[in-house]
Amino acid sequence: MTKAAVPADQTLTEGLWTLATRPAGVADCQRAVLHLVDWLGCAIAGATTPTGRAIAADRHPFAGAGIVGATAMGGLGSLFEMDDVHRTALLHPGPVVMAAVLALADQAPDADLPGAILAGYEAMVRLGAAVGPGHYAFFHNTGTCGGIGSAAAAAHMLGLSPAQAVSAMGHAVSTAGGFWQCRNEPCATKHLHVAEAARRGVQAALWAQAGLAGPRHILEGPQGFFAAIARDGDPGAVLAGPETWRIHQVSFKPWPACRHAHPTIDAALTLRAEVQGRGIAKVRIRTFADAILFCDRPDPQTEAQAKFSLQHSVAVTLLSGPPVLADFALDRIADPDLARLRAVTEVSAHPDLTARYPAHFGAKVEVETADGTTLQAEVADALGDSENPLDRGAILAKFHALTAHAGVNRGDADRIADAALALANGATASPLRAALARLTFPLA
Repeated sequence: MTKAAVPADQTLTEGLWTLATRPAGVADCQRAVLHLVDWLGCAIAGATTPTGRAIAADRHPFAGAGIVGATAMGGLGSLFEMDDVHRTALLHPGPVVMAAVLALADQAPDADLPGAILAGYEAMVRLGAAVGPGHYAFFHNTGTCGGIGSAAAAAHMLGLSPAQAVSAMGHAVSTAGGFWQCRNEPCATKHLHVAEAARRGVQAALWAQAGLAGPRHILEGPQGFFAAIARDGDPGAVLAGPETWRIHQVSFKPWPACRHAHPTIDAALTLRAEVQGRGIAKVRIRTFADAILFCDRPDPQTEAQAKFSLQHSVAVTLLSGPPVLADFALDRIADPDLARLRAVTEVSAHPDLTARYPAHFGAKVEVETADGTTLQAEVADALGDSENPLDRGAILAKFHALTAHAGVNRGDADRIADAALALANGATASPLRAALARLTFPLA
């Protein structure tokens, strides 16, 4: 495996563009379109929610183009908390990059969509993995690092020159934002971070195409990204590491909850068969510290809070099995059996699991049954990570479950998935855009 080869005289942004435009193989393109299918399921389901309809301004969310289309589509993929995620970058590239790519598909009908997806993921993930924990403590990495990914994808779609592409990425990083305060309040701003990151990258690429130059040293400059908002980050890490496409490190999410809750769900699933019929007296969750920070919610009051509740996630799993979208709805939150189980669940940070994070998302679950028996399970890596992957069939099943939840008939869903998968074999985006245009909103 070779190291990433970037000329020494290039800036970090120029080096990112060099890496983002290197040749891709068949397996890389196939992986790219699988992530597209995954995002499409998430986004179509998200488009049926009140928040999704508001973000799309009650227009057809997949019919728009340019910055309008990128904004509308960008806010949809994260609404059910099932969007793909990179562990060490701690961000969600799919909702940002896919929205940018599809928003320019009509303007660039002959563009290489898998190549644009790979470019966007590469730039976004490489930057996100280098920003450091101090940045993540205050900033939503998807928002701050997303613009460089959408700009790289958009530049690829538009066929920009290297200088124009670097300008686009410079514009997008310079206008970045996304404070974490939104997760402490009942609001939709987290999803608007994603919409804005998608919009910002497309707008930046269009500005660069029009001749507006951007800063070449925006990442490493004395008043650039790292100096300003990622001071404990590692600028050198942006271009370091093996020359393999970063998209292969991005995880698929099988459960409709915050990714930090997934290893706990996986551990609880392994115990469910033994727990059934025995009664539960106590549940103890041990996991990494960020999972506690984000998801310690013993008494969720809203669907969004339930998705960020370790207590609710484990209660649903132990009582009902693999969690589905309906398990986080208000009627399930109010279920007295789930409320009782949440009340007897305690959570704490485990030092070993915290030390292994974010390279590994792990959890331990201990259940004390009514007869005094103690059952335990531990998961080292969440389902969907590279060490514990979802196969192609599971990803397609997730897509169909999400589109069915949205009210899409199976024939229309198959047309969308088939058109997306065909992109890996050189098909254009026209059939996919046509298949999406067949949908009538609101769906459900």
